[in-house]
Amino acid sequence: MYKIVIVLLVALMLEAVGVVFLKKGIVQIGDLREVSAPEMFRLVKSGVTNPAILTGILFEALFFCGLLYLMSQADVSFVWPMTSLGFVITPIAAHYILREQVTGLRWMGIVLIVAGAGVISWSEQAKSKSPVPAPASQTTAAAAPQKPVV
Repeated sequence: MYKIVIVLLVALMLEAVGVVFLKKGIVQIGDLREVSAPEMFRLVKSGVTNPAILTGILFEALFFCGLLYLMSQADVSFVWPMTSLGFVITPIAAHYILREQVTGLRWMGIVLIVAGAGVISWSEQAKSKSPVPAPASQTTAAAAPQKPVV
């Protein structure tokens, strides 16, 4: 369980940094000035050559690799909701790297997300501690009275 949590936290940090780099790159290449083929080509060309966007894509790809590993090790009903902790890490990264202001109301929402992730984590621990019931075929055979062999 600890290994899963460590991989999850590392993956979420990679995602947060990736999102911040993507935002930084998008700001650098500018807005779509008009809806036209040449303008869209300029935007795409700027995006695929922008170091910040390419770095963001790299970090997002590493996050995705971590996510694939996590889903191979644990229930998706545990892993996917736990990725919501990225909503905590990303605003912190945005605050320190992009100097974004995160309001108190946003932090209250983040606290609710953390509470939900905590409930999910608790449910995973409770599941691993509960006894595993025997398969139905074994319990039926054991409970049925034995007939004497004639």
